[in-house]
This record gives sequence, C-alpha cells and structure tokens, in this order.
Amino acid sequence: MNREEIAAFAEASSGAPRLIGLDLGTKTIGLALSDVGRQIASPLETIRRVKFTPDAQRIVALCATHAVGGLVIGLPLNMDGSEGPRAQSSRSFARNLKPLLPLPILFFDERLSTAAVTRTLLEADASRARRGELVDKLAAAYILQSCLDVMGGLLGAVEEADEAIDGRWSREQL
Repeated sequence: MNREEIAAFAEASSGAPRLIGLDLGTKTIGLALSDVGRQIASPLETIRRVKFTPDAQRIVALCATHAVGGLVIGLPLNMDGSEGPRAQSSRSFARNLKPLLPLPILFFDERLSTAAVTRTLLEADASRARRGELVDKLAAAYILQSCLDVMGGLLGAVEEADEAIDGRWSREQL
C-alpha cells in the first residue's frame, strides 16, 4: 500500500464515481460507500457471512446498484506490519471475488480501525447490542475514509505540481 499503488488504483477506478469499502470479518462483512466526489465515506450495511457465493452476490449487486468503480478492502496486518492468517484470508476473498466482479481492488491497512470505532461508540454511550450492530460497517467506513483521505492528498499534490508547472510556463512565455 504505497503511494504508487494508491495512485494506480485511483486511476484504474476512475470509470465510475464511487468506491466501496469492505471490512472482512469471520462472521460479518462491513460495507461502506463513498460519495460521488470521493470525499466522504458512509456506512452502508453489514452482511452476515453465510458462504462465499451469497456473500459475493450481495457485494456484486451493491456495486451495480451504486455504480462502484473500485473496492477498498481492509487488510488486517499485524502490529509489526507482517501479514497473518486474517490478512491471507482477506487476500483469498478478493482473489475469489475478482472473476465475479472485475473492478480494481486496493488493500488498505486496517490496523486498529475496529478499536477506534469501538472507542468512539463507547464514548457515545452506545449499548453493547448497538455497538455489535454498527461496528463492522463503521469500521468499513473508517477504512474507506482513510483511503479517500490519502487519495485526496495525492491528488492535491499532483494538482499543486501542475499549477506550479503551469505558472512556470506562463511566466516563461511572457
């Protein structure tokens, strides 16, 4: 997940305005959706995992309904940055989903996303049942928003460089 990978994903997914974020858990899949300007991530829904095929069919249907151009999948890295069994499971899910949904996929570091969301829900005095209901789709929104923020920063840096070049050219032409 370096800048080049994120920039390549942004370019590859530019065919449709929205992105969808996935937080893949063992029992649920949290989903979030970006706005068409790719500025804001909003929680969408939580899928109770059954088997791969019905889970994938729901994701494919949501992508079609919302004109999605790419998927941001949370990659649960270990605290030292290495990949463990959960990260391998996420990569396997994406590999199996790719033939059914030929959209660009970006894996994005999701370390501590669920902890951050849970802390926010605790501060909001949400009940245990309400936290369980919301945590997965809010974690997906947290992951997607982090990705959108990085993509926006990269785009801003490119625009600033373009403006600097345009300014230099116009000064030289005078």
